[in-house]
Amino acid sequence: MKDLKGVVGSADDLITDMAQTTAEGYAAARSTVQGAMGEARSRYDDVRRRALHQAHCATEATQTYMREKPWHVLAGAAVLGFLAGVFINRR
Repeated sequence: MKDLKGVVGSADDLITDMAQTTAEGYAAARSTVQGAMGEARSRYDDVRRRALHQAHCATEATQTYMREKPWHVLAGAAVLGFLAGVFINRR
């Protein structure tokens, strides 16, 4: 009987140790994942900021070109429309 109580006690200690180790492991994994997510958010924000800046610059350049050379833009649009019509009618 004493041996059985000793085995049960050892098993209980082992389960408690495993639970604490698992909790510590989860906590370590969680902090690692949170750190990685913070870094990913930071990189995403940087990429988003740069993309928005490039889009803004491209928009301004396009507007400037359209104001300075409206006939070139109109002719280019007409040519593209003509070519699209030709390719669509070929099928």
